Amino acid sequence: MSESVQFSTKLIKETVAVDPQTGAANVPVYLSSTFHQKDFDHFGKYDYTRSGNPTREALEDAIAALEGGERGFAFASGMAAISTAFLLLSAGDHVVVPKNVYGGTFRILTQVLGRFGIAHTFVDTTDLEEVEQAIRPNTKVIYVETPSNPTLRVTDIRAIAQLAKAHRCLTFVDNTFMTPVFQRPLDLGADLVLHSATKFISGHSDVVAGLAVAASKEIADKIYFLQNALGAVLGVQDSWLLLRGLKTLDVRIRKSAESAQRIAEFFEVRPEVKRVFYPGLADHPGAALHARQASSGGAVLSFELKNEASARAFVNHVKLPVFAVSLGAVESILSYPPKMSHAELNEEEREKAGIGSGLLRLSVGLEDAEDLIGDFSEAFADVQDHEQVTVRSER
Repeated sequence: MSESVQFSTKLIKETVAVDPQTGAANVPVYLSSTFHQKDFDHFGKYDYTRSGNPTREALEDAIAALEGGERGFAFASGMAAISTAFLLLSAGDHVVVPKNVYGGTFRILTQVLGRFGIAHTFVDTTDLEEVEQAIRPNTKVIYVETPSNPTLRVTDIRAIAQLAKAHRCLTFVDNTFMTPVFQRPLDLGADLVLHSATKFISGHSDVVAGLAVAASKEIADKIYFLQNALGAVLGVQDSWLLLRGLKTLDVRIRKSAESAQRIAEFFEVRPEVKRVFYPGLADHPGAALHARQASSGGAVLSFELKNEASARAFVNHVKLPVFAVSLGAVESILSYPPKMSHAELNEEEREKAGIGSGLLRLSVGLEDAEDLIGDFSEAFADVQDHEQVTVRSER
């Protein structure tokens, strides 16, 4: 297929495969754990589904093509993908990681990998000088989330990749928030891109999955060995569901991102909101950089209210968003990072990561933007009325 086609066209062509025997327009669900072999000396491409399955392979080929990588891999969860990637490291190795990294990644680094002699240093990856100072002779990986979760800090992927190569390190990039629709880290020099595919790629809050795409055959071969050895592969039915979600990714995330921009601008002028975190806003400190390496501010934003009590009151008064963990679904999801995605961090660690007690994260879904804004306006008004009644009663 010509490389000149638009992403939306490429996405459909990579996820729709006509079955040569039946003409079926969808990839079949191969619900088989094992595969017949012709004889002692001639084994087929597939033997056992942990090692490879045609349905999962169709998904893995699709994400590799969309990210522009050598080979893709589907895992049982985003953390399974991230954990497998970190197991490219050995005892005595060191990794540089963002201070405000996702809580699950924080947990695997601080409570698991350390027991196996893999060290880490948390830094502000938006500060290249700080990143370089953290690199040791035994540093093997610089890990990046951009925009970061939940404060949407922007890291220069190309600059980090160049720095990593100069020090013979690998660059891993969590691309969950942007997806290949808006950002392609491998094109910017990254060695491995990771996704919690549970989020935007699935898009319907019905699949837990992780994806990884390697830039080179060397890394791909190592990831495949670990995927097969550890066995945390994505099930066949979930692989098919993820393929189905992938087909509509482009239209879903573009609609959500358009609404997110409008909602971020709404929050920006509300007196109840101390600060809005969204790289699509002109006053975001990483806006210019983000515009150079991504084509949208994305569908996730965070906003900080006065304190936990204010955040709690707001959540209790909104009607449209689901209050839940996770993000990237057709429904808008409102989350409280201090007790949800970043509950693994203690208060001091959250403060260092810029996660205040009044911080809420919003993953914008496919509802009408004006309806969401109306809901938020009413919630602010209801909270204000409640506070005034409380003050009068206390008198």
